[in-house]
Amino acid sequence: MKPMKLTIYQYPNCSTCRKALKWLDAQSIPYDSVHIVDKPPSQKLLKSALTAGVPLKKLFNTSGESYKAGNFKDKLPTMTEAEAIKALAADGKLIKRPFVVKGDLVLTGFDEASWKASL
Repeated sequence: MKPMKLTIYQYPNCSTCRKALKWLDAQSIPYDSVHIVDKPPSQKLLKSALTAGVPLKKLFNTSGESYKAGNFKDKLPTMTEAEAIKALAADGKLIKRPFVVKGDLVLTGFDEASWKASL
């Protein structure tokens, strides 16, 4: 069976995303890159992140403009999981990036140590 390829949802203007891509290239880790704003992860994929153990709040880009403009700091605590997932799938800029998926593995943000241990 062919190993599953890593998919990285990223935003080209995001310096953290550029660092992550550079790191993947340096490690010779093959990946498919997806523009997170043009094609955000599906609700099903975002739900799989929760199943993989990522806390709901960790899926949100809490320092981003969409998060602030949408007043998610106040709304998130009272939102249902389904409402939060729907909001994330509708706006790629709401999602913590880069957002990486490889099989059951889901990573949010770029932390070199955890990426090295996971990938």
